Amino acid sequence: MSYPVELLTLFPDMLAGYLGASILGKAQEKGLLSVTLTNVRDFAEGKHRVTDDAPYGGGAGMVMKPEPLVAAIEAARARLPGAKALLMSPRGPTFTQATARELARHEAGLILVCGRYEGVDERVMPFLDGELSLGDFVLTGGEVAALAVVDAVARLVPGVLGNEASSVAESFEEGLLEHPHYTRPPVFRGAEVPAVLQSGDHARIARWRRWKAIKLTQERRPDLFARLEFSKADQKLLAREEEAL
Repeated sequence: MSYPVELLTLFPDMLAGYLGASILGKAQEKGLLSVTLTNVRDFAEGKHRVTDDAPYGGGAGMVMKPEPLVAAIEAARARLPGAKALLMSPRGPTFTQATARELARHEAGLILVCGRYEGVDERVMPFLDGELSLGDFVLTGGEVAALAVVDAVARLVPGVLGNEASSVAESFEEGLLEHPHYTRPPVFRGAEVPAVLQSGDHARIARWRRWKAIKLTQERRPDLFARLEFSKADQKLLAREEEAL
């Protein structure tokens, strides 16, 4: 079964290259993912297909008009009945791995609206299911944020990743950052691959990776670490030094 996604944007060409490459491109070729790029300008009326106008009350910048945007949303909903329609916006809740899992389970699919300019007319909101933010920073438009959401969600669709274990062992899946990775050569400019990874002792390797994931989270994301609940085994592991693993 293909997971359907539709992106509503003023710049579909900006998105096409990324969506057609690598894992996302292969997922579409296999029929596991279906992505439609819809140009909101196609729903604007008049010779010049205007999609923005000056804000009521004055102020800098322009605002996306409600007529073409709502028409595009309604057309997308007709194609994807039951899909969740979200506006990429800094007002929305922050997108997390948990959000990605929730959206991936929503088999009816996803409609993402890419805002531009100073934002969209507030009267568009009743035609959406909500808003979604990538974080506390400002982008020129919602396209980059929408690509991040599609990428994260698509990886969780069954069959998209060649190794299904990959999506389970990645950062944030357990609330932890991921352990470090190494590949050949064994020595690069004087830096060696940790001996434990070359030992062939899989139990010891698993302990080292778990220890590293916990330690990295503690050092680099204390906010995540503070929310974690560790098992007794993890607590014992955390108390050990790396050499004792």
